[in-house]
Amino acid sequence: MMDKVRDWFGFGPMTQGMGGHGHDHGEGGHGHTHGVIDPTIATTTRGIWAIKWSFVVLAITAALQLVVVFLSGSVALLADTIHNVGDAVTAIPLWVAFMLARRKPSKTFTYGLGRVEDLAGILIVLIILFSAIVAGYEAIDRLINPQPIAFLGWVAIAGIIGFLGNEAVAVFRIRVGREINSAALIADGYHARTDGFTSLAVVLGAIGVWLGFPLADPIIGLLITVAIFAIVWQSSKAVLTRMLDGVELGIVDEIHHAAEHVSGIERVQSVQARWIGHRLHADVAISVADAATAKDVMGVTEALKEELFAHLPALAEANVRLESSAGSAATGTEPSHSHGHHAPEPFKVDCDLAAGTLEIVDTPAGERMRLTIDRHADDLMATVIIDRPGGPETLRLEPIADNHHRLESTVAPAEPHEFQARLVLAAKGREQVLPFKMVEPEGHHH
Repeated sequence: MMDKVRDWFGFGPMTQGMGGHGHDHGEGGHGHTHGVIDPTIATTTRGIWAIKWSFVVLAITAALQLVVVFLSGSVALLADTIHNVGDAVTAIPLWVAFMLARRKPSKTFTYGLGRVEDLAGILIVLIILFSAIVAGYEAIDRLINPQPIAFLGWVAIAGIIGFLGNEAVAVFRIRVGREINSAALIADGYHARTDGFTSLAVVLGAIGVWLGFPLADPIIGLLITVAIFAIVWQSSKAVLTRMLDGVELGIVDEIHHAAEHVSGIERVQSVQARWIGHRLHADVAISVADAATAKDVMGVTEALKEELFAHLPALAEANVRLESSAGSAATGTEPSHSHGHHAPEPFKVDCDLAAGTLEIVDTPAGERMRLTIDRHADDLMATVIIDRPGGPETLRLEPIADNHHRLESTVAPAEPHEFQARLVLAAKGREQVLPFKMVEPEGHHH
């Protein structure tokens, strides 16, 4: 019996063990925020469908309550109606974001329009804040200037309707959440169940007024207003965190955890992640063994990407780059070269996978190996392997600021800049190896 009661409130055994990997994937402990839809819900069509119908049920509930508010003048019911409206409009930024996210990226909005959800979230937080201020003002005014409440029976019925509406949403979200294995949607369902008790508080207020305590209604209204202000505070933090490229603490830990599943990674040098709408973008720097071949590096990179997409359902893009074990590029301690730039002659690249120029260039961070591409195959990956007396030096070339026509190493090629090397190009399961030689100009000595 106690297990059933605990499960009804969200603490029972039925709410545990939703992850299929035997460890937490960062989906637990979601806060009940308004104006931000949890991205793990939005990763499936079924989850979006659940949110839409939740919006419909709560909107109908709030509309019925609003009619009674105008008839009765109950500020407790007004506050609860505002609370239910806040629950309902949570679905609006999701709808707006998905409608605009369908538009293809442009030269101006190169990442698309996913961030419109952040703007919608702020708008909704401001609307709820304004509504809370109105509800609070009405409750305080009613405490100072008591007024009789009409239709007490209807007020109580409206409170019960609010409870039933929230309970219907709770059952619906929990059921769908279990179907799609979404801990976030299940948590949202239990939060809706908890919100139903604010509606029952309206019933208590009506009973208090009926028993001869007229201040029960504004006192209940004031308590619900405090709860709405708490929602505003929590939601504003969530929205502003997203706008400032912040992520939940568990996401970075989950990326490190995903890397633990990949053999060949010596160390995760740095992790960066940010939300663009409902989609997560991650940038991970790793180091591998110095003796690793280009094929080994590509295998490790692809394996890590697979683990990241498996661990983070909302992940849209994962950029994995290679750094030296010392992590000089990650820490910004790249040694500067005091000598002038005397780069070897560029190597002209011309093959089926790409055409362009490979050269050593000076950048604000130091010398880098850069491949400027005039033509390339889709999903091109480039690696330079330099033959050194102590073993091969591997430089992975990554897009600069997501510019796939300019690939650059994250660290400088070691001195001297006179060497035999190979440029390894790979795309769509094909690989081409282009040997080349770089010779320093005469008179350039170290």
